[in-house]
Order: sequence, then structure tokens, then C-alpha cells
Amino acid sequence: MDHPRTDAYLARIGAARPAAPTGEALRALHLAHLRTVPFENLSVHLGEDITLDTDELVAKLVDRRRGGFCYELNGAFAALLTALGFEVTLLQARVVGEGGTLGIPYDHMALRVRDAEGADWLADIGFGTHTHFPLAYAERGDQSDPGGVFRVEDAADGDLLVLRDGEPQYLLDQRPRALRDFDAGAWYHRTSSASHFTRSLVCSLLTEDGRITLSGHTLTTTVGEERTRSELPTDAAVLKAYDQHFGIVLDRLPGEPNIAEG
Repeated sequence: MDHPRTDAYLARIGAARPAAPTGEALRALHLAHLRTVPFENLSVHLGEDITLDTDELVAKLVDRRRGGFCYELNGAFAALLTALGFEVTLLQARVVGEGGTLGIPYDHMALRVRDAEGADWLADIGFGTHTHFPLAYAERGDQSDPGGVFRVEDAADGDLLVLRDGEPQYLLDQRPRALRDFDAGAWYHRTSSASHFTRSLVCSLLTEDGRITLSGHTLTTTVGEERTRSELPTDAAVLKAYDQHFGIVLDRLPGEPNIAEG
């Protein structure tokens, strides 16, 4: 991205241009992104194409003021970090499901980010409820974060296992990948009835004191340990909630999730 485009992205997330690509700058950008750009899969249920092209991903977040899921959010964030002088490597991961089952290859995208001091970080703004700040990539002990206690453990074949509060989240392949490598994973999650993205509808944003999530007509607000759910009575109320809470302006509601067995 050129300088004006980078500035537009920074304005979108309410962040100042860092003086240098330091670890502290990365932490600030990571948190700012999570608090301004929602994790959402609305495109899946609006019938919109999801194209893993850097310019298009940035345009979706910056110009259309939308969010996205892992490929979109981390793909765009990688472009921003690269433009700011960080060294960024795309990594593929398989999400750990119930009973320890692994998702498909390229199930998830995360980022290995090297700062100006040569420190490596695991940055991930595309996993929904996850870390608020990047994890120290080489650290193998507990890492406390507002989102929980995380660990990065060595696994078989050179992979890494990422855990949250003792529960495995995903198995990370450390080999560098290109954005186009994730096309099949994005297609699967956009089209397969077995994908949790076709089976659910979500728009969620980290807030200063918790999280706010809209799923269908249900609005859930979490403040600390207290969770409040409310049912929005009309389609118009849902459209207003997308705008009011997430800055997303839609002219129609996303379709109902596909809950057929895959």
C-alpha cells in the first residue's frame, strides 16, 4: 500500500502512524483493529464474493467499512503491517474442534510478525474471541492477556499448538504461505454446509469493557462477567443495530444460515 492508502487504513482503525515498527506499536495496532473492525461473516449470507486479493480486502475494510473473517482480517492487517515496515509471514492453521478433531488445511490464517528489534510475534485479529495483543512467538510458557491465558506449544512435525485457558485453539504450520494459498479454505467456508460459517451468522466487536455480538435478531452485550441478551423485534431494528454498533450499513438482512447436515 502507498502512503495515502496506509493513512486511510490507520484512520479506519483510529490509530496513529507509528514512528517505527516496534513491538509496542504492533500491540497498539492489534488492539485498535480489534476494537474498530468487526469479526463478521455477513458476506457468506449476503451472497457476496470473497476474493483474497490485498487491494480488495483493504477496500472492504477501509472504503466499505466492513469487517470479515480470518482470511480477510489477517490478510488486510498483513498489508498494513508490511506498509509500516514490519516483516510479515502468513501462516496456515487447522482449528481444533470438539474431541480434538482438526479442521481442514488452511482452515485459518494467522500472522508471524517480526518487529524492528528482531522479535517475533504471533498476531491474530481474525479468530473471534481470542487475544487482545500479539503473543510472543518464541515463548513456551503461559502468556497472560485480557482475553485469557495463552500458550504456544511445540507440536509434531514442527507445528505449534496454540491454547487458550488450557484448551487447544488451533494447530499452526510454521511454513510461509502466500495469500492465494488460502483460496480453497475461503471457498470451503463460504460454500460448504459443513462449515461453521455457513451454519451461523455473526458480527462481533471487542469493546473497551467487553464485547458486543449480533447474531440474527439476537444482540449480546458482555461487560466483564455479565452478559445481556436482547431480541430485536424487527428487521429494521437489526439493520439499525448493524449501523449503530458496528458501523455497517446494509440495505437488506443477511439470509438465514444453512443448518443442513454437511
